[in-house]
Amino acid sequence: MLNVKQLREYVVRPVLRELDAYSEHAEMLLLGTAAQESSFELIHQVGGGPAMGLWQMEPATHSDIVNKYLKYRPELAAKVFRASGCAGLDCNNLIKNLSYACAMARVHYLRVKEPLPVDLEGQAAYYKQHYNTPGGKGTAKQYIQNFKRLVEPNL
Repeated sequence: MLNVKQLREYVVRPVLRELDAYSEHAEMLLLGTAAQESSFELIHQVGGGPAMGLWQMEPATHSDIVNKYLKYRPELAAKVFRASGCAGLDCNNLIKNLSYACAMARVHYLRVKEPLPVDLEGQAAYYKQHYNTPGGKGTAKQYIQNFKRLVEPNL
C-alpha cells in the first residue's frame, strides 16, 4: 500500500491546487475514492477489467471527460497538463502518472453541479452517485469502511 500521507502531500494536494480546485473536502473525497477503488494498491483492475490507476477510471469515462468536458475547457486541460507534466490526454497516463490520474478523478467530480459534501457519509453517497454510479459494485457503506480503515489511520 502507498503511504497515504505522502500521496496526500505530494500528489493530491498539489494537483488540486494546480487545478484551482483545492479544498479539504475535495482532498478527502479523492483519498476516499482511491481507498474505495484501489485500496491504494492497484493500478489496473483485477480480473481483466478496464479500470486504470489508483482511482480506477475506465477508458470510456476518460474519453467522455476529454471529449465532452475538457475539449470545451482548454484552460482546465492546460491545468491538467501542468499538474501532471503530461503533454496529452491519454488514458494510459492513468497508470503511468499518479498526478494525471488524480487530476482526472478531480475533473470527473468537477462535472457534478452539486457542491462537495463536508462529512464522510455525504462524501460516500456523493462518490456512489457520481463516481461509481448507482449501477456500480461499490457502495457508500464500503466507502466509509475503507476510508476509516485506509485513510484516517494513515494521515
